[in-house]
Amino acid sequence: MKAARWYKAKDIRVEDVPEPAVSDGRVKIKVAWTGICGSDLHEYVAGPIFVPVAAPHPLSHEKAPIIMGHEFSGVVSEVGAGVTRVKPGDRVVVEPILACGKCAACRRGKYNICEKLGFHGLSGGGGGFSAHTVVDERMVHKMPEGLSLEQGALVEPAAVALHAVRLSSLKAGDTAAVFGAGPIGLLVVEALRAAGAAAIHVVELSPQRAAKAKELGATTVIDPSQENAVARLRDLTDGGVDVAFEVTGVPAVLKQCIDSTHFEGETVIVSIWEKEASFQPNTVVLQERVVRGIIAYRDIFPAVMQLMTRGVFAAERLVTKRIALDDIVAEGFETLVHDKQHIKILVEAPK
Repeated sequence: MKAARWYKAKDIRVEDVPEPAVSDGRVKIKVAWTGICGSDLHEYVAGPIFVPVAAPHPLSHEKAPIIMGHEFSGVVSEVGAGVTRVKPGDRVVVEPILACGKCAACRRGKYNICEKLGFHGLSGGGGGFSAHTVVDERMVHKMPEGLSLEQGALVEPAAVALHAVRLSSLKAGDTAAVFGAGPIGLLVVEALRAAGAAAIHVVELSPQRAAKAKELGATTVIDPSQENAVARLRDLTDGGVDVAFEVTGVPAVLKQCIDSTHFEGETVIVSIWEKEASFQPNTVVLQERVVRGIIAYRDIFPAVMQLMTRGVFAAERLVTKRIALDDIVAEGFETLVHDKQHIKILVEAPK
């Protein structure tokens, strides 16, 4: 079968690989659509970050080259012995977290901060940029009637956004700032609307992404190349927002996020980082602010899909391009590197 495999930064190859076989407790999926994620883009531009290179990942037991793709939907084609949650023909999405189930975090149900954390499609084990993949039964979620398979490919990134908002201190009626209106930032805007934020202020350079943020419910969009974003936010909110979300991964932006919150305000770091960032700790200490990070999601896919049945996180508002697997480098990764007008690019699996 065809699959897109990561070898090193700027080296992803579409090639023929053996089709995976199902085994006990596992589910084989005919992939339908897979999104190119910001994490995928980081691996393409500056990896390895999550991709295991020097040694196999402790849970997938694989190292580069690995099949990429962790935001995907598909149809169950075969199930292994003991599988009861799904059957052939079911339309599903995959929660791609690899967790050991034994460490302190896993034992407390917080499997997304497993000490051996990995991702199917980033850490080995197969991935969605392929015709078929096989995953553990626990990773599979049946899709509600009425949701398209394209919509299913957005469940994973929407889960990141919803998890970020749920773990924040934001309450209905609070104000929020979102720094960065890429795919996850825009999904955070929608999650904030669903959570009852009274005002959502977005900081974004790209005119196309700024326009999309307004379309999705942003109260104000600020172009930081034209004005001081922190000063504007503090003016708009009588001293600062309740919660700021950092969704750029740009080191200088982290300080701006913190400075945009009021006393006792909170900054939530959603991005995956390619390099270090710094800020003056007194900006946190003297105002008793909070800075917290989030990674991925846990126990949230069903809630995301229920919100989708109500029109939240709609694919028709977020997907800007659909491509074939053969074109994934030129029309996918390279396009996202050089053309910031795109929001979400979906890759159609080979038939």
